[in-house]
Amino acid sequence: MLGDAQISQFIYEGFLKIQEAFPRELAAESRSILWRDTGCEEADPRTWTKPVIRLGMYAQKPFATAANTPVLHQAFDQLVGPGRWRARSDLGTFPIRFPSPDDPGDAGWHVDNSFPHDSSDTGDFLNWRINVVSKGRALLMLFLFSDVGENDAPTRIRVGSHLDVARILAPLGENGLSSRELAAQEGFAKTASRHEVAATGDAGTVYLCHPFLVHAAQEHHGFHARFLAQPPLLPAEPFLLHRIDGAYSPVEQAIRIALDIA
Repeated sequence: MLGDAQISQFIYEGFLKIQEAFPRELAAESRSILWRDTGCEEADPRTWTKPVIRLGMYAQKPFATAANTPVLHQAFDQLVGPGRWRARSDLGTFPIRFPSPDDPGDAGWHVDNSFPHDSSDTGDFLNWRINVVSKGRALLMLFLFSDVGENDAPTRIRVGSHLDVARILAPLGENGLSSRELAAQEGFAKTASRHEVAATGDAGTVYLCHPFLVHAAQEHHGFHARFLAQPPLLPAEPFLLHRIDGAYSPVEQAIRIALDIA
């Protein structure tokens, strides 16, 4: 169960690191499946010819079990609210990163989009939107399926950047912005002064992040392939910034603090 200090960290810094969120044995079993699908040989780095290979969706038993441990379900209840989130049956996309001097081509700062501009425009994910109540996304999650050190292409996080993004989105209402539009308006540049941390940890670690947290990939300078899943936690109901009963989740509290809502 998350303590008050952890909840406060999530609200003001935008993320939590939960160690041993799922068993290492599940991570190893899952990696065996993923290695097979990469077309690469784990024991032969000469076959690792690309800086990143993307795979998904994975709903086999080890993946579904890793996504639904009691530890994680309790954390979802505390951060999003009981009954306000939907359990995952898969773990979405795996960007598997390999040691390489080449630019992976996807290492820009961004916030993950969460809903299409309209029901007929679902193909170009860069045109998907983000709005001030985070329609379509309750949490950003980073599942570490391999040990990730400082040199193993850990996801970069700008601490507290979710507060800046909330303020940018507030005047834009239900329609919000796409990541492309947010970048064009230098929305990510406005978070550049934020302290940066790396999402490192042992296999079985999960980072639970506010959906507005600004983050980025990076080049892999280590020796072993990095396996990570980055699925959203989907909401069962919309976030609200004005509740009659005042029962705000930490995700909502962070947005309200950013917007100085009493």
